[in-house]
Amino acid sequence: MIETRGVATVVIGLVRPHLEITKSPRSLWVPFPLGRPLGEPEDPAFQRRVLSAALGLLERRDGPVLLIDFPDDAPSMTDTPGWAPRLDLPALPSSLPDDVAGWVAALSAELKLAHPHWEAAQRRFARTTVGLSQLPPERWAPYAAPFLAGEIPASSVEGLSPALLLRVVADDIKALYGEAVQAAGPQPSSAQVNFWFWNRTLAGQFLRALRIAALTSPHNGFNTVGSRFIVPAPWVAPA
Repeated sequence: MIETRGVATVVIGLVRPHLEITKSPRSLWVPFPLGRPLGEPEDPAFQRRVLSAALGLLERRDGPVLLIDFPDDAPSMTDTPGWAPRLDLPALPSSLPDDVAGWVAALSAELKLAHPHWEAAQRRFARTTVGLSQLPPERWAPYAAPFLAGEIPASSVEGLSPALLLRVVADDIKALYGEAVQAAGPQPSSAQVNFWFWNRTLAGQFLRALRIAALTSPHNGFNTVGSRFIVPAPWVAPA
C-alpha cells in the first residue's frame, strides 16, 4: 500500500525464507544474529555499510522484486582465536540435580558466581539487556525450577502469565551469562558465547531441562513457551 502511494520502501531482513515469501519490492538479506539487523552495536562504520547497501536498492531500476544478499558476516560471527572465558565457574557435575530443591540450590549458586562479572560488564559497556522479567536474579531459580516438577507457579508480574514470565526469566538468564562472560578480555564471537553457555554452564543445562519438561506438559502455556522459545534449535542437544 505504501508503494502504491508513491513511497519507495526497502526491507532489511534476517530470515531469508521470509523475504522470499513476502516478495517485498526491495529487500536486503543480512546474515546476522537475530536482533541485530545492522550488525554490531557500537560499530557505526559497519552499520553505515548495511544502511548504504539497503538504501542503494532505491537506485535500482530492475525488479519488480529485488532480493539482494549482504556479502559479509557481522564481526561478532568471527571467532576470536584463543578465546577462553575469564568467568571461572565450576565444571559441570557428573550428574545433574534430580529435584526442584537441588536445581534451585545449584543454579542459585552458579548465578551468584556470575553476578559480579555481570556487574563488571555493565561498567565496561554501560548497558545491560537484563530486566525483562522484572525479577531480581535471586528469584529466577525459585520461580523457574518448579516447572520441572509439573508445577505452574503464579506470576508475580502484572500482565505476564506464568508461562510468559518463565520465558522472560529464561531470556534474563541467557542475557546475564552472555554479558558476564564478556566483562573482561577480548570479545568472543556470538558462536563462542553460545557454545560456552550451552555446554559449560549449569544454567544452560537447566534451560534444556525446562524444555524437556515442557514437551510433555499438559499446561498449554508452558508446553508452547518451554518447547519453542527457551532453547534455540541449534542448542537443543549438547555440542
